[in-house]
Formats: sequence, C-alpha cells, structure tokens
Amino acid sequence: MSSRSASGATMRAFHRMWADLEEVGLDGSTGGYRRFAWTRTDHDLREWFAGECAARGLDVTTDRVGNQWAWWGDPDAAVAAGEPGVVVGSHLDSVVDGGAFDGPLGVVSGLAAIDALRERGVVPRRPVGLVSFVDEEGARFGTTCAGSRVVTGSLSADRARALRDATGTTMAEAISRFGGRPDDLGRDDEALARVGAFVELHVEQGRVLDVLGRPVGVGSDIWPHGRWRIDVPGMANHAGTTALDEREDAMLGLAAAVIAARQAAQERGCLATVGKVDVAPGGVNAIPSSVTCWLDARGPEASSVRDVVDDVRDVVAEFDALVTEEWWDAATSFDDGLTRRIADLLDDAPLIATGAGHDAGVMAGAGVPTAMVFVRNPTGVSHSPDEWATTDDCLAGVAALTAVVDDLVGDCAA
Repeated sequence: MSSRSASGATMRAFHRMWADLEEVGLDGSTGGYRRFAWTRTDHDLREWFAGECAARGLDVTTDRVGNQWAWWGDPDAAVAAGEPGVVVGSHLDSVVDGGAFDGPLGVVSGLAAIDALRERGVVPRRPVGLVSFVDEEGARFGTTCAGSRVVTGSLSADRARALRDATGTTMAEAISRFGGRPDDLGRDDEALARVGAFVELHVEQGRVLDVLGRPVGVGSDIWPHGRWRIDVPGMANHAGTTALDEREDAMLGLAAAVIAARQAAQERGCLATVGKVDVAPGGVNAIPSSVTCWLDARGPEASSVRDVVDDVRDVVAEFDALVTEEWWDAATSFDDGLTRRIADLLDDAPLIATGAGHDAGVMAGAGVPTAMVFVRNPTGVSHSPDEWATTDDCLAGVAALTAVVDDLVGDCAA
C-alpha cells in the first residue's frame, strides 16, 4: 500500500476516540447500540463530533437538515476558485441493537486521517471536509439516509417533516425538541457546492475481504434495492371458538408473503427480507384483523428485484393484500475514475459491490464524484452486536484513507 502505517500518535488518538464512543447508546441487555436521530443519545454524539473537530481547529457548520460538516481550509474560497473540497466521513446513528462499527468507523477514521496528515506536514491544496450525516439508518423514522437525501433533494422537505416514529412523533417535532428548525429542511445547494469529491470509509457488510485475505477494499457499486409495505386484511375473532374454515386470518397472508419472498429471491438470485411486522389487535387468543409487514428486496439487477416483488404481489393477492412501494433506489455506480484511482493507490485493492445502502450512494446519485473504502469484517455480520473489525484492520483503514486524502489534496512538505 502506498501509505505509511499509522503513527503512535494517530493510533492513540484512534483508540481514545473509539473508547469515547464505546458506551454512548449501548444497551446493556442486548450488547447492541441504540443511537437514534434527534434523541438525547444523538445529541451527545453530535456534541462529541463538534468537540473533536473544535479541538483540531476545524470549522464546523450544520446544513439545512442537521448534517455536520467540519472543514480544514476554506471551502467557500475553494468554490470561488473552482476547486471545491474533498470530503470524508459517514454517520454516527445505528439500527436497533446495531454494531459498533457501521458508521462510526468512518467518522473516527476521518478524524484520525486528518491527524495523520497534519503530523506528516501535509499542506492541503484543496480544503478537506469531514461530514457526519444525520439519520442514515432510518431506525426511528423508517427512511434510510434521511440526512443525505434531504440535503441533496431526493427526499422532499414536506415528506421528511411528516415522517413519524413508533410513538407518533413527527420528524419536524423531533427536530424542534432538540433546537433544530424543521422549516429550514430542504436541498442545500450551498453545502453541496463545497463538495468536489466524497469518500466514505465503512466496515464491510459481508465477508468478501476476509475470503480474499485483504484488509481493505474499494466499493464499485450499490445494488438496486427498495422497500414495500404489505397490508393484509382479516377479521378479528376468538381463537377458541371460531372454526378454522370460518376464519379470515390475516396472519396466513403474512406467512404466504414471507415464503413467497424467500422462494422468489432464491429463484432470481436476489435477497428478500420481511423483518418488521405489525399485527392487530395483537392478542395471543385473538385472530388477527390485519397484518402489515415490510418487504426489503435487493439484487444485482433491477428487473430481478422487481420480479421478486411481483411474485410476492401475485401470491398475496389471494388474501386481498395491498402491496405499496415506499421507496426505491436504482443501482448506483461510484465514480469510475475516482474508484480506479483509489484502488490503484491502495495496491490494487479489490473492487466490491454491495447490497447495502449508504450516504455515499445518495451523494453519487446527486452527481457528486464519490467512492467508498471498505474495511474487512471477519464475522461478515452487520446490523448486529456481532459486527466486528480488528484493531489492525481499522488502522489499515485509517492508513488507506490518509493515503487517499493525501493523493487528492495533499502537498506533502515532509
């Protein structure tokens, strides 16, 4: 790899930051993290980010939705000169009972990379930015990458403000409670104009790098994927007095949907998951009057993913179920020139396609030259407390990110 190993000072800074975050939002009963947008935990994470940036003399700004941007150098002067900055970063929120690495590894590595560049005496020709996107996982309001979608305009302000969590609280209300201005939500052209390129470092969500024996890889593209709501009607009745052949049991429609999704995905080389279910009235001794579930479907080809959903729709039609598309992301290819440049720089790092969505995909879809760097995950597990990366691999990721930023902006005096 055309980068030097992390210095002792960089390693110590990385370990200190990781330790700072270790207990924030940790659920002691599950061992997983619950870091949800616009909560006290989220506030603490935002304060931590701002504090780390301030300690480095970075200028921190917040865009119209609440994403935090820290700058080494003057991004507005760079825009005026026609050479906007290079931004790294990721997110700090989590799914319900998520792992420690998904998101925070990219933010901590970005801070550590800035430390390493400064230690080497690098003088950036272009400003270096670090972003912490808000609400990437969508664990609270059900829409992933909300922060990057709003700032790029792919999620409208009106729709974002109206999103509700499980308690009925709207995103607008949640933002207001933590001092934000929901009326300001919307595409932020000023923030986007400062970004000449975006590179997101992320723990791998799979085991490709582990199989290949490489600590670091480079993202090539994101599979097309989407989410569909399936509403199955029924009729509530007593579980102990209603004959089986007289029931209108909505749960049977759910069972058919789950089985159909699995079979269709296997046949078409895709992935399909039913991971969330709402049942009414929800009694152990009551036949369900309605069941709502959500289908997540992904695959290498958009047509195959659509075929999976059509197969499920055909099966649940027998139960008078309604299938509604809630969102769809087409296949996203990262910037080819930037991706190959980074792969070459990192000793011909392997190119990896991913089925997981990322803020990097949203930025790429908005026309920002974007790339991803992945760090090996030997468990292959993500969105779970079992998600993992070794210290050596994390530091290899820091070294890789440092080399990338140095190559894109650096004028090394050392």
